[in-house]
Amino acid sequence: MSMSSSVNYDLENGEIVKSSPVAKSLLRTRSQTDVLSSVRFRILRNFLANVRIVILGTKLFLLFPAIPMAFVAHYYSFRRPWVFALSLIGLTPLAERLSFLTEQIAYFTGPTVGGLVNATCGNATELIIAMFALHQRKIHVLKYSLLGSIISNLLLVLGSSLLCGGIANLNKEQKFDHKQADANSLLLLLGLLCQILPLLFNFHNMNVPKLQDIAVLNLSRASSIVMLIAYMAYLIFQLKTHTQLFESQEEEGVDINEDLDKETALIGFWSAFIWLCAMTITISILSEYIVGTIEAASETWGISVSFISIILLPIVGNAAEHAGSIIFAFKNKLDISLGVAMGSATQISMFVVPLCVIIAWIMGIPMSLDFGLLETGCLAFSILLTALALQDGSSHYLKGVTLTLAYIVIGACFFVQHVPFDESNNNNLAPVGNAVI
Repeated sequence: MSMSSSVNYDLENGEIVKSSPVAKSLLRTRSQTDVLSSVRFRILRNFLANVRIVILGTKLFLLFPAIPMAFVAHYYSFRRPWVFALSLIGLTPLAERLSFLTEQIAYFTGPTVGGLVNATCGNATELIIAMFALHQRKIHVLKYSLLGSIISNLLLVLGSSLLCGGIANLNKEQKFDHKQADANSLLLLLGLLCQILPLLFNFHNMNVPKLQDIAVLNLSRASSIVMLIAYMAYLIFQLKTHTQLFESQEEEGVDINEDLDKETALIGFWSAFIWLCAMTITISILSEYIVGTIEAASETWGISVSFISIILLPIVGNAAEHAGSIIFAFKNKLDISLGVAMGSATQISMFVVPLCVIIAWIMGIPMSLDFGLLETGCLAFSILLTALALQDGSSHYLKGVTLTLAYIVIGACFFVQHVPFDESNNNNLAPVGNAVI
């Protein structure tokens, strides 16, 4: 669901037409509209209108200058930590706008295809970073970043949403449909099982390392296929057969016309598609910078690679989900907040993680689902805490406090953990020729 305003375009004349009171948030004064209308060339007029909505239509637009600064820093060979920091800052508005553009495209493709587009592109930033980490054979960065995204969505995004929503609605009992949370929790537990089994297998067969590596790879690849099948079933369940479980419960007194206005596309399909491609390319470039400079930043700042990958990168990638989830929680619409946080965590766990394993298999890179004992333990407790907090279908600020503090404790754990690069990169093994299914 888009939180943006509604604006219609006159494609013949290239003008913006204010069609609802919501549109006034974008076109604040008549003089601003007249400025665009006075532009002589229609293509330029359309471009400026799109820039206003896509670039200036977010409060994060102040961070966009970090993008060209990152390009300049890389081109002129500035210190690598500077390149990393500028790229990380530049990713923040891009991740938010990427989510916005996928929503705009979804308006033109129908509910089923639109839901699939949102499900596929919702975590594009994490997927792009993972692909570059995989290409550079930095499996530890890949695993850390994906693990951190899951934990961040479950504890930080959801926890802060429940906390803010509980404080803002102290006199109300916040209710939500726990069936949606149950479905996501089941898939997260299945994904956890698929990650725990290779870990347990490693401990069970420590005396036979070569056979152990081959068996763990085979088990991980088979489990990844199972996870992808489960995620496909989840999409059918969510978008086709049981859509009512994932629809937000409407409060009494909500203006239906206002909701319809909010669900109107702000830009045309092809405009959104072109902007989406451009921002995806930009995200790809910045992601390559981040993956290539993360060790240098870690060494210079004295912060472990695990902390940067598990804590800092997911906070940037989940900025859009975080802001949107908190806003809906303030409005006492916890069903939407749950859909944002739990849906994103489920997508990463059941789609992005196994997809990376399969792609690594195709590339001849040995990547297993063994994320390590400490990392898997943190993930397990995050899933269990979240499932327990949501089991009764009600919420209060204490649940938010608990989840948020759990995230802080996990962050502190990885902050004090300083794993040498060679040890943390122990997944970069030579390809095992016999490790096939």
